[in-house]
This record gives sequence, structure tokens and C-alpha cells, in this order.
Amino acid sequence: MTGPDAQDHVKIKLEHLTVAYEQVRGHLAVIQDLSLSIYEREFLCIVGASGCGKTTLLNVIAGLIAPSSGIVQMDGRPIRTAGPERAMVFQEDAVFPWYTVRQNLEYGLRMAHMPQARRDEIVSRYLQLVGLEESQHDYPRELSGGMRKRVDVARAMTLDPQVLLMDEPFASLDALTKEHLQVEFLKLWSAARMTVLFVTHDLEEALFLADRVVVMSKRGGRIRHTVTVPFARPRAIELKTQPAFQDVRRDLARDLEV
Repeated sequence: MTGPDAQDHVKIKLEHLTVAYEQVRGHLAVIQDLSLSIYEREFLCIVGASGCGKTTLLNVIAGLIAPSSGIVQMDGRPIRTAGPERAMVFQEDAVFPWYTVRQNLEYGLRMAHMPQARRDEIVSRYLQLVGLEESQHDYPRELSGGMRKRVDVARAMTLDPQVLLMDEPFASLDALTKEHLQVEFLKLWSAARMTVLFVTHDLEEALFLADRVVVMSKRGGRIRHTVTVPFARPRAIELKTQPAFQDVRRDLARDLEV
């Protein structure tokens, strides 16, 4: 997929979305009159300057923040609260330090009262997918940053959410670890093909991962531009060095500067 087709199912629909907070001198609109359709199994990246409303947008879709006005829907139904069909991965590690890797992955399944045999099957599958089988009995303090992030992502995916919301999940990692996880996460997504909304400041990351990239304006929480990524899948990391990739990146950077 290199962008939504006209016949694709709209998974998430935002219409005239506004999120405003009360201040001493009136209201501050973090997001203002934003409309966007996100398609089933689409990988959508959101880029923009700090404070432009990217994280707020994820939180609204997650059901953690109520909009001031407008429509927020999933599969045609209003989103009013958080739900297991929408999972979120944050920039900071959210692994439980008192649990082993396996216990972290098992946590959500246990809270959902899934039978032990089925839990073991799912956890073992994701341990293999993220390459942590040999570390399954280790505690987070014994893992590198990249390994902890793999635990974080795998735990979010074990409940098989329909939508995965990711707020700069790889931002704190070194460049080599970050690129390795980008490649590995694309493999996971290709296998699961859930809808992904991925916030990032890294333009190369956005273009390497996404079907479409949404550019938000510096102020006012609006969409400035939407780019359909022209590169076929599957993608190898070497794509980033190709002139065509860098040309699109430069165009994207110019959009952000305006």
C-alpha cells in the first residue's frame, strides 16, 4: 500500500475537530477545525513543530481527551472513552520494572482473563517476532533501551488492537538502534496490518514508515499538507540513501518551515 484507495474503509474519521483549553485570557485552541480520514490498515505518520497538537490528536483518538467540538469516530461509531481496540505506545518506556519480559507481555492478556494456554501461545509468538526469546526471563533493568522499547511495542500488540497509536516511540534511541527498530516494526506491522498513527519529529522516519505523512501547521492545530509516500513496500533501510527519497524529504522539510 502506498496511500489509500478511494474504496478503502475509513477506520478513524475526524470532522471539524477542535480541542481548546481555558486560559486566564480566554481559550487556547490546540487543535482547530481539523478534518482527517485514516484508512483501515493504513500507516499514517504525523509530523510538525513542537506544540502543534500532534500528541493531543493521538490522545483524542485514544479516548483520553474529549474534544471541545467536532466528530471523532472509529468504524462510524463515536469515540468517547479509551478501549482495548486502541493501544498506545509512548516515547518513555512503560514497561513494568517488577515484571520479567514475558510477564510484561502477558499482563494485558491476564487482565483480559485469557486462558493460560492461549496467553502462552500469544506471548511466545511475540517474543519470537521481536527477538526476545532469550531475554524473556530478564527484568527491564537488565535490558538495553532498544530491547525495552521492543517489549513496549510487543506488549501493545499482544491484545491485537485494531489501531496502534505511537507517540515518538523511538525518539530517545541512538541512530543505529532506531533504524533497526524501524525495520523490525515494519515487519511486525506487515504481519498484523493494524491501522497505525505514528507521531515523529524525524522526517526520514516518517517517509520510511508511512503510507501517508500529515504535516501539521506550526500554530493553530491544523493540517497544512498531506503527502502520499511514493515508495513501494517492502522497504529496506537503504531506501533512505536514494536520491528520490532525499528529494521527498527536502520537500517535506520546506513544508514544515513555512
